[in-house]
Amino acid sequence: MADRVPLLNHDDEEPPAGRRSPRVASLDVFRGLSVFLMMLVDYGGSIFPIIAHSPWNGLHLADFVMPFFLFIVGVSLALVYKKVTNRVEATWKAVARVLKLFLLGVLLQGGYLHGISSLTYGVDIERIRWFGILQRIAIAYIVTALCEIWLSQRTSRQWHFVQSYYWHWSLAIFLSVIYVALSYGLYVPDWQFEVTSSSGSTFYSVKCSVRGDLGPACNAAGMIDRYVIGNNHLYAKPVYRNLKDCNMSTSGQVSDNSPSWCHASFDPEGILSSLTAAVTCIIGLQYGHVLANLQDSKRRLDNWFLFSASLSVPGIFLALVGVAVNKSLYTVSYMLITSSAAGVTFCALYLLVDVYGYRQLTSLLEWMGKHSLSIFVLVTSNVAVIALQGFYWKVPENNIIHWIVTLVVRS
Repeated sequence: MADRVPLLNHDDEEPPAGRRSPRVASLDVFRGLSVFLMMLVDYGGSIFPIIAHSPWNGLHLADFVMPFFLFIVGVSLALVYKKVTNRVEATWKAVARVLKLFLLGVLLQGGYLHGISSLTYGVDIERIRWFGILQRIAIAYIVTALCEIWLSQRTSRQWHFVQSYYWHWSLAIFLSVIYVALSYGLYVPDWQFEVTSSSGSTFYSVKCSVRGDLGPACNAAGMIDRYVIGNNHLYAKPVYRNLKDCNMSTSGQVSDNSPSWCHASFDPEGILSSLTAAVTCIIGLQYGHVLANLQDSKRRLDNWFLFSASLSVPGIFLALVGVAVNKSLYTVSYMLITSSAAGVTFCALYLLVDVYGYRQLTSLLEWMGKHSLSIFVLVTSNVAVIALQGFYWKVPENNIIHWIVTLVVRS
């Protein structure tokens, strides 16, 4: 399944100073476009694999959804916390919002609600998925919000892009360095795991004994999650099962003669990759600073295009020298390239909507952007699917959803 990510709307909460920032239509349109892409790759990815998530290294359309949303969250936070009169109060409000977002993510993606082909409710607490899309948003949100509340230099009347926010850049670099050090420096030993099914339990062994491996079997990100979160609490259907090595059938089952790691759980929203995901949000925050502090459209666009280019160059260079562009690991090259793409997309939408005024052309996307959280809940909780499944012909299996799934599998 693709990334289903609701975004903080910059008008969703009052700025600490008690006055709302003027609404930027292109930000809502960008959020709505991301919601549309989310649904497109979710429901169209099984029919057109080229738009679904890349099984491991590489970039497909679905791989841009999560960075786009994180980027927009960062832009929004710059508007929300443009004026902070009470840092402690603002911090508590941010923490409360994050806790709500995290708990909502556990409810929606922890395994409590049933899927299209699994009409069962409830989740075994020993196997609940603690990390997911909303949980990643929550982590990136709190890191970026605290960064904006406590690390911004607001003493000078004249705004300066670097001087006012050099602590933000320092934090982004620090998180990236920590990510790289752990990814390449941690030793990953051989490991074992158990898979439980209706027919019993099966034990698998994975041989690693390596350092700095970025493959699906022996990467440091997976090892950290297994130790800290626990193998039973990770995502049970990782996208790397679509690799040819895993020989996955059309019914979604991994072949018995596949490598052992193909049967393992792996969470693309795990602990280590959350570091670079937070950097994407901090980058979006800097675009938001330009939006909040500069009133001239040309100066805004000049700054954004320059910034986007400065992100793409090192990202492409890292990719060319062998640093994999990988969404599941959220590698530094992936973070830089997708952040640059988000910046360029935002520039184009700002030019189209806020500068040239083509709001009627994008009115549907703007509406979707304003109601992104509601759309996310409806899609992720399968409320629409449940409603359709409630109507059947003679037996429960004869419903519209069942027919669509059967048609997709056969195709």
